[in-house]
Amino acid sequence: MRTGGIKHIPKLAVDLLYPARCPFCQDIAPWGTDICPECRAQLPVISSGRCIRCGKPVEDGDIYCRECGNGGHLFDEGLGIYPYTGVWRTAISGLKYKGRKEYGRTFGRLIFENAAGRLDCWRPQVIVPVPVHRARLAARGYNQAEVIAREVSIKSRIPLRADGLVRTGETLAMKNLGRAERFENLRGVLAVSPDFRVPDRVLLIDDIYTTGATLDACSAVLKEAGADRVYFLTVCTGGGFMVQY
Repeated sequence: MRTGGIKHIPKLAVDLLYPARCPFCQDIAPWGTDICPECRAQLPVISSGRCIRCGKPVEDGDIYCRECGNGGHLFDEGLGIYPYTGVWRTAISGLKYKGRKEYGRTFGRLIFENAAGRLDCWRPQVIVPVPVHRARLAARGYNQAEVIAREVSIKSRIPLRADGLVRTGETLAMKNLGRAERFENLRGVLAVSPDFRVPDRVLLIDDIYTTGATLDACSAVLKEAGADRVYFLTVCTGGGFMVQY
């Protein structure tokens, strides 16, 4: 008796009862997909020049954004794929605050599709998601950065260390803080897991890049633990110092 297809029956039943909804229009996505073709075709992309350090949009002729030009960062290089505007605000909000965990898997696939070439250049040896405090994890039920990172790991075949970094303390809400305030807010609350042997090249994953303070704090502890190069990928890049939800 052939049983190869039987194991897929539960998933098929779930897909029929709870079909995937497009993160951008919330309509039921076509069978076998998780984004409407029309929405995928219209996703905004960063088409201007980018800062060569953090990937933020810059004016024509500039090679650094204002933050990177005024002192740089502790990470070595990074990239946010989409601008944090319009439909992306709604989609990210669904992932972080409305329990739409499945959106994170979709976003992870989009990251990989757009950054595969960059990953080939960076050659990271491990992927580490930006951690959340255990209280926030308990309230939300998942770390959105880990959901995104897991999909990038699957697609890229780069090992994932989901617990590579931990938050040892709670922080103030970050969305209304500037870069210096964010970095100070994170001082002393991030640590490398005791059993994590940090390799030379690490890739951090998060949902949104704004000031870079969180990624700087993560990079600091990773480099103290032995990393030589720390890179990052995020789904979106904010245009300014503040993120509006």
